[in-house]
Amino acid sequence: MKRFIVLVTLLLIAVMAVSAQPKFKIGLVFDLAGRGDNSFNDSAYRGLVALAKAEQGYIDGDPANVKYGDQIQIKYIEPKAGGQDREILMRALAQDGYQYIIGVGFLFTDAITKVAADFPDLHFGLIDGFVPDLTASSNITCLTFKEQEGSFLVGAIAAMMNKGKPVGFIGGMDIPLIHKFEAGFKAGAMYVNPALRADGMILSQYIGKDPTAFNDPTGGYNIASSFYKQGASIIYHAAGGSGDGLFKAAQENRKWAIGVDSDQGLVYESMKEAAARARGKWILTSMVKRVDNAVLLSAQDFINNGGKLDGGYRSFGLKEDGVGYAVDKYNKSLLAPVEKKVNQLRQDIIDGKIQVPDSDDAFNTWKSSLM
Repeated sequence: MKRFIVLVTLLLIAVMAVSAQPKFKIGLVFDLAGRGDNSFNDSAYRGLVALAKAEQGYIDGDPANVKYGDQIQIKYIEPKAGGQDREILMRALAQDGYQYIIGVGFLFTDAITKVAADFPDLHFGLIDGFVPDLTASSNITCLTFKEQEGSFLVGAIAAMMNKGKPVGFIGGMDIPLIHKFEAGFKAGAMYVNPALRADGMILSQYIGKDPTAFNDPTGGYNIASSFYKQGASIIYHAAGGSGDGLFKAAQENRKWAIGVDSDQGLVYESMKEAAARARGKWILTSMVKRVDNAVLLSAQDFINNGGKLDGGYRSFGLKEDGVGYAVDKYNKSLLAPVEKKVNQLRQDIIDGKIQVPDSDDAFNTWKSSLM
C-alpha cells in the first residue's frame, strides 16, 4: 500500500509539473537604448504587457512583475550599447525554446535571417526590417508601418499651429526608413499650409549615419536649438532616444516639439522627475507608431494558430491602427481647434483620397503636383 501511495504521489507531481509548463514561449530582443527609451522600445514593451494580460501569461524576469497567469511565458532581452550581440541574443532565445522571437528594429535584419535559417521550426518577427523573397511558408514575418501616414497628420497639426513661422524635422540615422517620416511630415505641412511650400520654411537635418544617432540626445539638442534660433515654432523628431534633446531645447526656447512612436507627452508628464515633467509640457503631440499592436497582434495570431504564423510581410497604417497621433488629457484642449480637420485628413488617407509620399523621390513628385 505504501508503495502504491508513493507511486500515486509521484504521478501527481509529474502531472502537476507538466500542467505548469506554459503553452507557448514568446521572446523579444529590444533595439538600442532598450526598455526605458520613452519611445520605440517602450511601445514594444507595452505590447508584451498587453499580450500577457490577454493570454494569461507572464513576463519572465521583468522588474514590474507582470503576471496574469502561467499560460504564456514571455521574455525580453536588451542588447549591449553598440548592439553587436543582436545575433547572440536571438540565438540564445531560440536555443532556450522560445517559439516566436521578435527583433525590434531594422538592425536585426541580418541577425534574424541567419538565426531563422538555423532554426526552421521556430518563427521570427522583424519590426521595421525587410528580408527579400519571403513567402507565406517562410519562418520570418516582416512587420512594417506606414510611418508617412501618421507623420502627415502631425505635419498638418504643425502647419495649422505654426503661427506663420517655419517648422522643423530632426531625423536620427540617415536611412530610407526615417525619410518616410520626413516625407510624410513635409507633405502634411505643405498640404494644409501653402506658405510652408516656400524654400526655407521647413527645416530638416539628420543626426548621423550610424545607429548611435538614435541614442544621441546632445545631437538632438544641438540641431533643435539651431532650428529654434532660425525661427522654427514647432519641431518633429524621428530620432528615438535622441528626441530627449529636442524636448530639452523646446523647454528652454518655450516652443513646441512633436514626439514619435509613443505618446511622449503623456510619458514625460507622467514621470516622477520634475525635470522630465517640465520638458513634457512642451510636447504638443506625438506621431504614435503602434509597435505594441504589431507585437500583440502577431503574437496572438501565432498562439491562436497553434504555433504557426504566415511568413512574408505585414504592414500597419492608419487603417490598421498602426500609426496615428496622440491626444491625451494633457494636450486635448490644445488640439481641440484642429482636431476635426486632422481627423478628416485621416479619413481621406484611409479612403485613398490622399496618397502620402513615402520617400524623397515620391515627395518631390508630390510637391510638384501642388505647385
